[in-house]
Amino acid sequence: MTHYDQLWLFFALVFGIVVLPGLDMAFVLGSSLAGGRSRGLAAVAGIIAGGVGHVVMTSMGISLLLKLIPGAFNALLLAGALYIAWIGISLMRSESAFGMHPDTRTRSKVATFRQGMFTCLLNPKAYLFMLAVFPQFLRPDYGLVWIQAVVLWLIIALNQLCVYGGVALMAGRARLWLQGKPAAGLMATRCVGGLLIAAAMLTGFEGWHRL
Repeated sequence: MTHYDQLWLFFALVFGIVVLPGLDMAFVLGSSLAGGRSRGLAAVAGIIAGGVGHVVMTSMGISLLLKLIPGAFNALLLAGALYIAWIGISLMRSESAFGMHPDTRTRSKVATFRQGMFTCLLNPKAYLFMLAVFPQFLRPDYGLVWIQAVVLWLIIALNQLCVYGGVALMAGRARLWLQGKPAAGLMATRCVGGLLIAAAMLTGFEGWHRL
């Protein structure tokens, strides 16, 4: 298999993982419904920035350290699951539809970006991918490892931008429709909250049992 064949295989693997509903996608969906398209795209940018952290940590061997010390990995899984579940519970308990109530204060773009980055960095599924798949595509015979890591990150970022960006745009359109329907908006709020809680539980459970 040539280097280009490996890159296409990596692209396909990343796309298959990104397109599956999970913590990151649920956060982008919730951000777009709460603050519109701009907030959704800020969440996407934060998730892409979080991906940089994953690549850097893997390249430096920190992910290997987490694998060698299961207790640290378990703590990470728990922290990520609790963080996302907390966001979901907050939405479930909300008395208004996302940020559509006139008295509701919408989160800023910077705060949304920061929370998106934390969501990505605390996503157990991302660590599982970086531990099990990412290192397999770093080959010394293909050149400098850090350049290969940058190329692989660009592939990950492109997939995230296309998939999550599409979710942000569609959710932004849905927000406009929901603004005139408070009951439907409140139901959507609860559904996204439930999705976040379910994604946190499922991702944490799967990650724990793959250790």
